[in-house]
Formats: sequence, structure tokens, C-alpha cells
Amino acid sequence: MPPRTDAARVDDASGFVLHSRPFRETSLIVETWTEAYGRVALVARGARRPRSALRGLLQPFTPLLLSWSGRQELRTLHAAQWQGGLPLPQGMALLCGFYVNELLLKLLAREDPHPGLFQPYQDTLRELCASDDAARQGIALRRFELRLLAQLGYAQPFGQEAESGEPIHAELGYHYRCESGAVPAGERPAPPDAIALRGKTLIDLANDDYSDPLSVAQGKHLMRHIIQHYLDGQTLHARELLKDLQRL
Repeated sequence: MPPRTDAARVDDASGFVLHSRPFRETSLIVETWTEAYGRVALVARGARRPRSALRGLLQPFTPLLLSWSGRQELRTLHAAQWQGGLPLPQGMALLCGFYVNELLLKLLAREDPHPGLFQPYQDTLRELCASDDAARQGIALRRFELRLLAQLGYAQPFGQEAESGEPIHAELGYHYRCESGAVPAGERPAPPDAIALRGKTLIDLANDDYSDPLSVAQGKHLMRHIIQHYLDGQTLHARELLKDLQRL
């Protein structure tokens, strides 16, 4: 059944909880991401009470149908219904899931729908849960990062040189700059904000090919640089935690 909406009320909107925090004595402020309405902030009144029907539902990675009302930026949650169909992430997959949620929380504007990203988000959660292999989980994150950037209008020109428009050559080295693209290395000094990498890595990223370990490693470094650029100084706490764990 499609969501019902009027000027102040929405019923049965498909969505997920990205983050929640305590509000007053018994309530929560819940940052949700919905397919039809984008990122919506809701007050879940009484959700922290032991007998609240909402207490166990408002958890990240749980598919929900959400109903709310209000015209202000902070709406009032009336109901949440569990939809099922997704495994709950555990271990490293859980930390990767929190990273994906934090990307959405910090890069998506409130109430700016991106319905084309909703199914890829669910597919990414399934991929993260499908294997304990860190390499496969990393590839799932790269694919989601690229899809997210494209949805935001920041699709990366990995397939051609920035200035000439010529195709990238696998055997050459390049310097890659955010918001411009790749230029051949050696023609001029590398800008301080550029990432050095080989052409094959750029071609593999453009072709969604993660079979080459060096392309995977360089692609991870490049995507971290690009994501950080668009975060404009914001810190991704989940990524910092993942980096700390990898040092142990």
C-alpha cells in the first residue's frame, strides 16, 4: 500500500533509522531515511519507556513502515511497523553498516528524496552480511559510495582525462583532483590536494572491476579522499573506529 499523505501527516512510509538520541526523560529524537521523503527527523515520544511498543523497533538496519505528522522540521512519530526481509549486521558488518548510515546522515539534506538509492542501500546491507571477508565488504562499500556520489550529482569521471577528455590509459600514472578529475602525472608538479594512482585503477573503478588487489587498495584510498572532500570537514566516527580496529 503506498504511503498516505496530506499537508501534515504521512502514513506507512518505507524507511530505516539512521541514528537516534535521547530526548527529555523518556523520548527519542530519531533520524530516519525514507524512500519517498528522504531524511526525516522524528520525535518518538515515550519510546524509552520499558513497555513502549516502539522501544525495540527503532533500531538501525531494521526495515520499517513509519507514520508521522507535523509541519515543523522535527515531526512526531505515531507508529512504526517492522517489515523484515533483511539480516541484522554483526561484527565488522555492523561497523560497516554504521559507516554507511553516517554517510547518509551527513551527506543527504533533510527531506531531499533519493529513491534511486533506497534499494542499493538494502543491497549493500545484504552484501555486508553475506560474508565475513573484509575484502568483499570493502568492495560493497566502494560500490555504495560511488552510487551515493552519483545520486548527489557528484559522479566521478574515472574514464577520461579531466582537461583533454581523452580516455584514461591503463599504463600511465595520473593525479586525481576532486571536482576536476585525472591529469597525466609528470606533465606538471602534483597539486597538494591530488591523489597519485595508476590509470588501470581508474579504469577498473569505472568498470566496477575489483579483481585487481592494487586497484582495490588504490581505489579505497581515492574514495576516502573524495568522500572527505564532500564532507567538508565533518568527521566520520564509524570510519575512525574501523581504522582503530584495523591497527589492533
